Amino acid sequence: MTTRGLVLLGLAVALPVAAAMEPWARLLHGRVWHHALWQIHRSHHSHRRGRFEANDALSAAHAPIATALIMIGCNLHGAASAISIGIGAGMTAFGVCYVIVHDGLVHGRLPVAFLARFAWLRRIRDAHRIHHARGAAPYGLFLGPRELTRAPRARGGRPSVPPTSAPGPAAPPGRRSDGVSPSA
Repeated sequence: MTTRGLVLLGLAVALPVAAAMEPWARLLHGRVWHHALWQIHRSHHSHRRGRFEANDALSAAHAPIATALIMIGCNLHGAASAISIGIGAGMTAFGVCYVIVHDGLVHGRLPVAFLARFAWLRRIRDAHRIHHARGAAPYGLFLGPRELTRAPRARGGRPSVPPTSAPGPAAPPGRRSDGVSPSA
């Protein structure tokens, strides 16, 4: 296979891997972080006391895997190298986008407020703030607005909150209020 072919193979692997990370992150967030790992993830739903929170470890858990795949790929040849590097690069690309949007735009930990100029990024931000207000779905980040609008329709109802509105302060019955303001 030519060098160009290997690069194209790596990209052909990286793009679907990056896209697959959103449903994977949603699954982990809803089924694991809000249950078995709640003691760690709880720090993300509380007021921050300093620059970092325990939850940052959960967010960074995939970085060593992606790094290892890229390093392994650098020591392989041909298609195996392109596939290994492509998987690691796809995971990394999703991680970078996640940090910029989630930590930067949603929670203000990075100077990227200008991204709110884009309506679809505002909808992502607002959906995640709804997650914080409710302590429940949407668990995905990039598909969070879709979770808000699709789930009620599947039950025959209307979306409970318009995608561009800010969440209310109260958590639903049976859920604790997390104390995170919509701007947190």
